[in-house]
Amino acid sequence: MSTWRSLFPSRQDYTGLGRTWKRDVMAGLTVGIVALPLALAFGVSSGAGAEAGLITAIVAGLVAAIFGGSHIQVSGPTGAMVVVLLPIVVDHGPGALVVTSVMAGLVVLIAGFLRLGRTISYIPWPVVEGFTMGIGVIIFAQQIPAAVGASDAVGSTNAVVAAAQAFGAATWPSTFLTLGAVVTVAAIMVATGRWLPQVPGSFLGIVLVTVIAVVAAVPLETIGALPDGLTAPTLPEVNLDILQTLAGPALAVAALAAIESLLSGRVAHSMSEVGPFDADRELVGQGLASVASGLFGGMPATAAIARTAVNVRSGARTRVSAVVHALALLAVVYLASRVVSQVPLAALSGVLMVTAARMISARVVRTMFATTRSDALVFTITALITVSFDLVVAILIGLAVAAFFVLRGLSRASGVHRETIAGKVQPGDERIAVFRIDGALFFGAVERIMERVGEHEGIDVVILRLSQLHLVDATGAHSLAAVVSELEKRGVTVLIKGVRPEHLNLMRRLQVFSALRHRSHLFDDLEPAVEHARSHIQRIDAAARP
Repeated sequence: MSTWRSLFPSRQDYTGLGRTWKRDVMAGLTVGIVALPLALAFGVSSGAGAEAGLITAIVAGLVAAIFGGSHIQVSGPTGAMVVVLLPIVVDHGPGALVVTSVMAGLVVLIAGFLRLGRTISYIPWPVVEGFTMGIGVIIFAQQIPAAVGASDAVGSTNAVVAAAQAFGAATWPSTFLTLGAVVTVAAIMVATGRWLPQVPGSFLGIVLVTVIAVVAAVPLETIGALPDGLTAPTLPEVNLDILQTLAGPALAVAALAAIESLLSGRVAHSMSEVGPFDADRELVGQGLASVASGLFGGMPATAAIARTAVNVRSGARTRVSAVVHALALLAVVYLASRVVSQVPLAALSGVLMVTAARMISARVVRTMFATTRSDALVFTITALITVSFDLVVAILIGLAVAAFFVLRGLSRASGVHRETIAGKVQPGDERIAVFRIDGALFFGAVERIMERVGEHEGIDVVILRLSQLHLVDATGAHSLAAVVSELEKRGVTVLIKGVRPEHLNLMRRLQVFSALRHRSHLFDDLEPAVEHARSHIQRIDAAARP
């Protein structure tokens, strides 16, 4: 029961609130100002509309703040999630997002209950950075059609191809109007970020461009009508066909939501000392947040590192700041929906372009290519597949490539060394080969034993020293059994010395010892193994005499 209780809210979540509530409230208001344009922009970019983005920021932001595993994370719609959601909207319509959000949320919720939160530690840094850079490129490319006023001329679902199509279909010079709005917002964001970091540049830029567009009657496409309140939660209409159709997309969304939220939490808690980060509870909170968001007509949500960073820099210490952020956005819905509806879409594109550009770090690229060739290759492959194909596929392939290089490195680190027999040389010792296997027992290491034995003629006994073997997997043990069997078939007697206790069961189950000619050919120490080998040579010589 105590294990299950740790996955749900408790009074300890608000320890110290009496001292920090003022800072938490101010941090929440600041994050709300920053989150408003992003929520609108991500909603529009996903194809579900600004309303869906705003609902997600409010509902999911509130639920994740209360149930999540971090005191400082802020959740809502994010750029990475938008990249996955847009094809779902294109293929199945906006209504599919509700079902997808609920299904993905349930998957993430179950992952939290199964204690899968620690799996994030297995994702290598080059995969994370390549994934992040690929998302940045996609988000930037997705905004180009709106930035040049040619969204209707786009026919490709690939963001980069669609951006090229939009440039070709742009109508000049009228396109300069939308580009002017984009450049104005981007310039304000860059300027405030460099010289006035405490000023929310995205909010300021959108306000300025909206005022200019309204006062000067500039013909820019706007967000359009927004609801003046939240609708009541409703259960989506589902049937077996819908569930089967959306099962794949829902799993992809769930995987992305879990990965992004856990990565964000790991980064956020390295920025601030506010207690431990509970990865399993974070999955529970994010799962509940996506389910709730879908019921209210929103989208799947994740933790947002940009908004979380603003929260930390603003002095947040408890989850009250994230709650205040959601309530501030709720106030916008009830008090300022008509004003927000006048925001030009081009201004939101400017916000997302700058956000995407900040995800593409030249410093990270230089660092990555200054490390090892394998890390640089993993980074490059992950980024290219993210841009060209699919985000989840990119992570899986990135992990596979990274795992290949890790295994190759371990295999190279494992050594197969032939040793000389200590002490006085006796007749027949040249027909005894002692091999010491170090490090890890992989297929490649086992194959090198066969190669080394083949390099020497006239070997009658092989002694395998395994006391320095630290890592053995099933493949290595199975291959070792095959090598022992092959050597025995060739008439070479194999003796095994020094199997570590932690490897005994695995080798026994995979019949490594059964492949030996006799049970007595298993030794704890080298000296008895050498004596047995010498006696075996003597028996061979005696049998060969006429």
